[in-house]
Amino acid sequence: MALALLAAGCGDDADEPAPATAPEQESIPAEPESTPDADDTPSDDPEEAPATTAADTSDEPEEAPEPAEASPEAGDPIRVGSLLDETGPLNIYGTPMADATRLAIADINAKGGVLGRQLELVALDSKSDQNEYIAGADQLVAEDLAVVHAGITSASREAIRPTFGEAELLYFYNVLYEGGVCDRNTFVTGVVPTQQLQVLIPWAVENYGPRLYVLAADYNYGQISADWVRHYAAEAGGEVVGEDFFPLDVAEFGTTISEVQSADPDVVVSVLVGGAHMSFYSQYAATGAEIPVVSTSFGLGSEQVALDAASSEGIIVAYPYFQELDNPANAEFTAAWHEAFGNDYPYITDLAVYVWEGWHLWADAVNRAGTLDREAVIAELETGTVGFDSPKGPVTLDGPSHHLVQPVSLARANDSNGFDVIETFENIPPSFEQQSCDLIANPDTNEQFTP
Repeated sequence: MALALLAAGCGDDADEPAPATAPEQESIPAEPESTPDADDTPSDDPEEAPATTAADTSDEPEEAPEPAEASPEAGDPIRVGSLLDETGPLNIYGTPMADATRLAIADINAKGGVLGRQLELVALDSKSDQNEYIAGADQLVAEDLAVVHAGITSASREAIRPTFGEAELLYFYNVLYEGGVCDRNTFVTGVVPTQQLQVLIPWAVENYGPRLYVLAADYNYGQISADWVRHYAAEAGGEVVGEDFFPLDVAEFGTTISEVQSADPDVVVSVLVGGAHMSFYSQYAATGAEIPVVSTSFGLGSEQVALDAASSEGIIVAYPYFQELDNPANAEFTAAWHEAFGNDYPYITDLAVYVWEGWHLWADAVNRAGTLDREAVIAELETGTVGFDSPKGPVTLDGPSHHLVQPVSLARANDSNGFDVIETFENIPPSFEQQSCDLIANPDTNEQFTP
């Protein structure tokens, strides 16, 4: 959604953003920055969510390996951009994504860089503010950059995607989202509903029952995802018996929980987003409700770490990545992560791995193309041969749709701040995007398709 997941403080067209000053720019080398300690996990109050910026060195991480130095013959560094919610209520998602950005660039540089040149990151903090996203996109366009990886919520993506497109600045969106974006300048690494919900919803109907109640964030991610829930529920022989949508600043769910209990569904489907919405889980558990919960977004902000076990244990989710996955690439990745940021890092989230993938896929495509020229890099990305063994398993970029073919795993939140993986489904294609979007045959397409 876009959590793919995932959406800025508003997604309504009626809410026009006001002018904003540009975020502070930070041009940094390729070393990872500090990350919150385990005690700094997000609270139920978005105002108390942990806030880190790239310039914050108050809590130094363990030293990461130094990137290789560029040789004099290699030329100047290649400047690249990032724009993420590193502070504010959405930094429960943005903090691990920013950490993954710096770790990925350090890894690429340590392995020789791109075209034999080191990468230099220009990182901007959008501060969980739509106006900052707009100003930040304008600022990044004014820089001499080869690529930008940016955005968390769907609303933020749609605010900045046209800016990068008009400037012909290659754009990667590395987030779970509601699917359907078809834009030649945009590449997406996050999971889409035809990968995530086609696994999660049939499992819920089969294991819990056919009656579903949907609670979702009130913007395009939540609304479109709810459409997909209805679609997959019907395919599995189920039905949605109730829906409620909530602005991102809503933190009181007492009335809604009563309505859910009165409707008596077999399962609650949570498509809630952000620090304020996290309070639903503790309030729900406090009522003693026994209706099980499945979610498209729980855990993306390390909710299973911030909440007590009574509020989180047993919630079922489906994502491509879990820290607990047992494969060689993940063992290497988690070791590098903890070397860089410390063994007490709360949890390596699914969103962090999308970011890791986005940077490595771009770097591989540039090296294959032998040039930074945008047209040549897009052509290489569209070959269908760009991919690698990700920490979640093998991934391949589908050329016509600009989305990933990737695995998805079902998992259950446990009482140890993590997840128990139930089952993994390999090589799931972005089928809706493949059916709707062929940017090789129709390169001028620029829209978001919906079910």
